[in-house]
Amino acid sequence: MNIERFGSIKTGSGGQSLPFCQATEAGGFVFVSGQVAMDATGEIIEGGIVAQTHQTMANIRGILEMASCTFADVVKVTAWLDDPRDFQGFNRAYAEYFRGHLPARACVQSALMVDAKVEIEVIAYKPH
Repeated sequence: MNIERFGSIKTGSGGQSLPFCQATEAGGFVFVSGQVAMDATGEIIEGGIVAQTHQTMANIRGILEMASCTFADVVKVTAWLDDPRDFQGFNRAYAEYFRGHLPARACVQSALMVDAKVEIEVIAYKPH
């Protein structure tokens, strides 16, 4: 099996190096590591769940593009919300990215490792 990695080292909050790749392609699938609402400087953006969901999805879009994929190729999403009261706002923002194409999804509450409101990982299918 041919495995390709995208974005092998990402700088996190405070400039720390993070020991993971942004995505791995294997067997026709692209596995995008969990993403948060981090801007280009490595800091979590300010704003509520809607703003952070949009930034997180923008980050995911960029990674999918590196792998020659789009949101239409996404087959599975896992989302973690810091606060379950954000579920409705998260769903409104999330729905803008999957019109007519709804991937399988899990969404749970969990304390996050950084001061963010949401973390999202996706799996896309890209047949060879």
